[in-house]
Amino acid sequence: MPFEFIKTKIPEVILIKPKVFADERGFFMETYKKSDFEKYGIDTDFVQDNHSKSVKGVLRGLHYQKEPFAQGKLVRCLKGRIFDVAVDIRKGSPTFGKWVGFELSEENKYMLWIPKGFAHGFLTLSEEAEVFYKVSGGEYSPEHDAGILWNDPDIGIKWPLEDIKEIILSEKDKKQPLLKDTDTTFVYKT
Repeated sequence: MPFEFIKTKIPEVILIKPKVFADERGFFMETYKKSDFEKYGIDTDFVQDNHSKSVKGVLRGLHYQKEPFAQGKLVRCLKGRIFDVAVDIRKGSPTFGKWVGFELSEENKYMLWIPKGFAHGFLTLSEEAEVFYKVSGGEYSPEHDAGILWNDPDIGIKWPLEDIKEIILSEKDKKQPLLKDTDTTFVYKT
């Protein structure tokens, strides 16, 4: 199998390590293979691809879309390094309000699967980074766009800020609500 699927401390969020075939010419790797992902329980149809470029210190998030346009995301960093985060916002979940975070980079080539019911964000650690992610569920819908404040103290994300001189946020992300003030309609299903 060209992928290693690793369950995180929030089991629905999965770190994926692709098998990389490298030689003097460069490298080759599969980044998605429906049959392998389905075998591991990631049975989804992707409806949109997104690609962003950010400079060091840019923090994007924490974002999600409300139903019926909720999205799952398969995130990877094509250039540079990011710290990628998923926060469980499913009411009744044993991990509600908990987070996991991983460094994704062009070197490690790791990917992170973030299903519906999670808020997503990332911090750019390198001078610049390009992030690509496949989206399942609904296409982007501005009226269903929502978010949570990146530094919500009840969530307590430990962003790696040691080498960051300034956090750069969009105006929207500066004004996101706290999780406790968010009208999340996601419900945990056993």
